[in-house]
Amino acid sequence: MNRLALCLSRAIARVTEAALGPYQTAVVRIGFAATWLLFLLREYPHRQELYGPHATWSFDLARQLTADNHAFTALLTSDSNAFFEVFYFLAVVAGALLLVGWRTRATSLFFMVGVLSLQNRSVFVGDGGDNVLHLMSFYLVFTRCGQVWSLDARRAARAGAARARGERVAPDLVGPVLWAVSGLVLLAAALTGRTGGGWLVPAVLWATWAGTALWWAADRRGRTSEPRVLLDVIANILHNGAVFVIMAEACLIYATAGWYKIQGSRWQDGTAVYYPLHLDYFSPWPALADLLSANGTMVMLVTYGTVIVQVAFPFTLFNRRVKNVLLAAMMTEHAVIAVVLGLPFFSLAMIAADSVFLPTSFLHRVGGWAARARDRVLRRTAPELPVQRSPEPDEQPRVGFGA
Repeated sequence: MNRLALCLSRAIARVTEAALGPYQTAVVRIGFAATWLLFLLREYPHRQELYGPHATWSFDLARQLTADNHAFTALLTSDSNAFFEVFYFLAVVAGALLLVGWRTRATSLFFMVGVLSLQNRSVFVGDGGDNVLHLMSFYLVFTRCGQVWSLDARRAARAGAARARGERVAPDLVGPVLWAVSGLVLLAAALTGRTGGGWLVPAVLWATWAGTALWWAADRRGRTSEPRVLLDVIANILHNGAVFVIMAEACLIYATAGWYKIQGSRWQDGTAVYYPLHLDYFSPWPALADLLSANGTMVMLVTYGTVIVQVAFPFTLFNRRVKNVLLAAMMTEHAVIAVVLGLPFFSLAMIAADSVFLPTSFLHRVGGWAARARDRVLRRTAPELPVQRSPEPDEQPRVGFGA
């Protein structure tokens, strides 16, 4: 009984004392932000046909659908073309800011609003990766994804170094301004009844806005005060829960895909991979598709291998070596799909979701390579400037619109 109590207390301490997987959540943040940003930039010339007031899926049809399914979208608050253009531009900006990790608590909210609003405006635009991005944009709101590899982490490291030297740190002004502007927008939307449909997303926005005010008030009493410690524990629990949900979602995607494939006759006889390679819609490189499908044995091995990897992956999470091998195989498969079948954004979304399982040691090496490459560039372009070191996970920024 004492051993059980000790194990339970250790598990609770592990979940509440720290936000786990700082490097993995940073890669997930970067991956999904890059996927969304690249998609918006590629479709910029076609934005009006896809999501504009006069899109093929008309404004009235979208209103009827959201009235029935209560999906959130801010684009149905107005059919003005100027409103749409401003919103689309802000969605691009939110994706770019989340990518670099600037004020990640606020930009993750803006990112979620942009993703949900555009995707729910035209629900028939997408290739499967949009469903993954749709879910992950919501989960990212609950993570502390700016702990490392972000401008927030760099700002927190600089502030910590200044305090260690006994210097005075200037008060943050950007965070309160973002908080005030966001509050005014939420209040205006609530008073005019333009909350976008449904209650879940507005509730999350209001809860985060109010929680940020509580965090600011607790922070003024000191970082070791009881209210601040309590809020830190709550933030860690939300982060770790969201990371677990992201991992479970990825496993569910692969498990269901694999078991559905097993039931198909073409997957059973080993010929399923051949057919999409010869569909005009999925053949950006017909010569490459012909080359890959010319060998029947190779087609059979890829077909069976795809099913085996997808079905087996969730069961290998407790064996690190086998998990890493299958993870590399799945990422390679998605990279091939991006090129051969012309589905780059679907593949990027799946690779970003898979990144939550990447080993920390590998991410440390990647971070070291990136830091050395950055140092070389800085020495060549501005040798007189000091090079900032990469922040460590224990120098993580705190939850709030400023982090």
